[in-house]
Amino acid sequence: MRINRRHFLEIIGVTAVAAGVPGRVLALAGESAAIAPAEAADYTIRIGTGLVELAPDHIVSTTLYNGQFPGPLLRFKEGQRAVVDIYNDTDVPELVHWHGQMIPSDVDGAAEEGTPFIPARGFRRVAFVPKPGGFRFYHTHVAAGADLNRGTYTGQAGPVYIEPRNDPGAYDQEIFLVMKEFEPSFSRGGDMDMDMLAPGIPLKELQAIGARADEEAKGTPKGYEVGYELFSINGKMLGAGEPIRVKQGERVLFHVLNASATEIRSLALPGHVFRVVALDGNSVPTPADVPVLWLGTAERVSAIVEMNHPGVFILGDLSDDDRGHGMGIVVEYSGRSGKPQWVKPKPFRWDYTRFGTTGSAPSEPDETIEMLIVKHNAAANGFNLWTLNGEAFSMETMTPHKVQEGRRYRLKFRNASDDIHPLHLHRDSFELTRIGGMATAGVLKDVVMLGGFQELELDFVADNPGRTLFHCHQQLHMDFGFMALFDYV
Repeated sequence: MRINRRHFLEIIGVTAVAAGVPGRVLALAGESAAIAPAEAADYTIRIGTGLVELAPDHIVSTTLYNGQFPGPLLRFKEGQRAVVDIYNDTDVPELVHWHGQMIPSDVDGAAEEGTPFIPARGFRRVAFVPKPGGFRFYHTHVAAGADLNRGTYTGQAGPVYIEPRNDPGAYDQEIFLVMKEFEPSFSRGGDMDMDMLAPGIPLKELQAIGARADEEAKGTPKGYEVGYELFSINGKMLGAGEPIRVKQGERVLFHVLNASATEIRSLALPGHVFRVVALDGNSVPTPADVPVLWLGTAERVSAIVEMNHPGVFILGDLSDDDRGHGMGIVVEYSGRSGKPQWVKPKPFRWDYTRFGTTGSAPSEPDETIEMLIVKHNAAANGFNLWTLNGEAFSMETMTPHKVQEGRRYRLKFRNASDDIHPLHLHRDSFELTRIGGMATAGVLKDVVMLGGFQELELDFVADNPGRTLFHCHQQLHMDFGFMALFDYV
């Protein structure tokens, strides 16, 4: 299969680097070529195998950052140069992706962009100017394929907060929540619940394209999907960790990250609402109250909750099964005790346009690039193969989309599959312009969910020269074809 070329490139790339330098490899990148050897790093990250005690009777072994999950919170100052030392204590090459930051390709952490691997038992020092301000994160960016011990199936994820130059600080507590599943296994694919996304009305033309692809695979079993046994928030199953302790009248700012490899996550707190103030670390033009947060893989939501309903509650996923297997955390008001309460909220559709501006539209693009997404059932050794405009991504045969610096590009996605896709653009933020036929403006993100048999349009300005990767952030999808590259001319 052509897409296995990625695994081949990982091996030969590291071999080439390591061949001339025995032992640890010092690979300076970006601005780091000017770093004096004695300069102290702002942070040190060690990649290695460790144990996560999700609960006393559920301890898992996986690859971690600094022996913990989530990895340590890294706080940077917007525009102030940072230095990070990364040690890879494993026997396989690794990459650390600085998700959501506008930094050079050689430190972004994607092999397709030309970022060097951190060799097995090796070292790399990176330096960059953190930007933009807000909630970002860092995670591995290696292909996993059929290996559930690689990629984002592991515990390699940690939050990043870039202190904005202007922070209003209109809250009493700031709490980071990282949602993550463990103990993955393969099963044959099923249907995905899409009732949570607005507008949610499938387009017949896209359904017809998907049906033709299904017809070509007639008689073939559905492709492999991934399921999980254990669920957690901040590395603890519901009831196993310390509760979030609050006081009546407090305003609590929650920074929520979905660090899943493949799952869409929800979060609700009975008797409370979330006032969403930022998406993917970017302030929204129209903060809005919602009863439920929905996050695709790698999405982040920052929301303020006013603590005005005293008691002991479960802050958890809407899925009874997932919550029952750990996806939740207890919120406890001062002076209150007892069994944590859970009340499922009424059905609610997640609509990005509610956070945008009304009565205005983004400027017209200089160019529109259309991408048709098609799933080919079990076509890649039992895994679904994904194509964009008829091509599965391959480093061997792909041709990057050429962009010119300073021009505004509109990407129009047409999803001819029944899957929800969390679309991610590296090294840039994009502006949502149209979702399911609904125009919007002002919402800046780096991941956005595209519903099954739906259309979505987003704009980005080519203002960060270098190779730039685009992909679905669902690990199975990106590993099996759902990627593309942009390059500057």
